[in-house]
Amino acid sequence: MAIVAKKEQPEKIAAINELKEAFGSAPDFIFTDYRGLTVEQITNLRKRLTGKEAAFKVVKNNFARIAFERLSLPDVSSYLAGPTAVAIAPKDSNEVAKVLLDFTKEAPRLKVKGALIGASVYTAQQVDAFSKLPGKLQLVSMLMSCMNGPVRNLAAALNDVNARLVRTIKAAGDKKAEG
Repeated sequence: MAIVAKKEQPEKIAAINELKEAFGSAPDFIFTDYRGLTVEQITNLRKRLTGKEAAFKVVKNNFARIAFERLSLPDVSSYLAGPTAVAIAPKDSNEVAKVLLDFTKEAPRLKVKGALIGASVYTAQQVDAFSKLPGKLQLVSMLMSCMNGPVRNLAAALNDVNARLVRTIKAAGDKKAEG
């Protein structure tokens, strides 16, 4: 539960509203502990996440907790302890999880705490398993391949009937020409 101040401070209200706006623009969030990372490493990680159309935002835990409560999202307060950065994934959170977990191999100090994917709260182990699944684009291509297979086979079979007929007529013509 967030602590509510007796006196409203405009700077804090603006910071909470900014977080609320950032969190409201995406359905998925991955929480990390960035303690011990250098500025260069964080910048490198942000560049990689930008390639996946995601943002990596260092947050004040109390402000983030209030922003999540105001958005009526599930309780993620257990992940909002200690130094916290949130990877905000507006599209394919699977790819963002892959980037974060690949980055932990280079910078082991980055720790994935958990995630909020849709309306489900994931633990760090579940995020790891989630990252190993095929991404959305991969799944769509696999589905399209499965859907195209029967149509492709039907087209080949229909084309084969015509080709056989042409070969038979040509063979009959060659036979007549011989004798």
